[in-house]
Amino acid sequence: MKKVAVLLENMFDEQELIYPYHRLRENFEVYLIGTKKDQEYSSKAGVTFKADYSSKEALDMDFDGVFVPGGFSPDYMRRCDDTKTFIKQLHEKKKPIAAICHGPWLLCSALDLKGKNVTSFLSIKDDVEHAGGKWIDEEVVVDENLLTSRTPKDLPALMKAFLKQL
Repeated sequence: MKKVAVLLENMFDEQELIYPYHRLRENFEVYLIGTKKDQEYSSKAGVTFKADYSSKEALDMDFDGVFVPGGFSPDYMRRCDDTKTFIKQLHEKKKPIAAICHGPWLLCSALDLKGKNVTSFLSIKDDVEHAGGKWIDEEVVVDENLLTSRTPKDLPALMKAFLKQL
């Protein structure tokens, strides 16, 4: 069975973690990957989830794709070198990487987005463009193995595209 990682850090958006997590569990082994193993991470509203593995441990695991929820959590994710390296490794292997809302913050820090089509929450449009990405205002933007969306309203379309790539 294919394995999919869902990244986890404090201040995640509940909808952008819970919906993809359970939808992916219908067909795949799904693991919550935090910057630290066995740590509980809190959402913006105080909902907590515990990481199954740390980003460092995930580097040695064979994942088939990764989902990056938004909220403020991607700003914390991109401060962790192991998390950035994990994203780079998956990207080099052309594995699907889905990021929603503020999730592309992590992509800006971990990948070379030069010439890549990307969308995000409007407030980080400048960050995407400064990282070399071409920001497009659409519910789902797919550029090879990178799949991005703007807000929780885009989750159904993003999940369909992500599942198709997986």
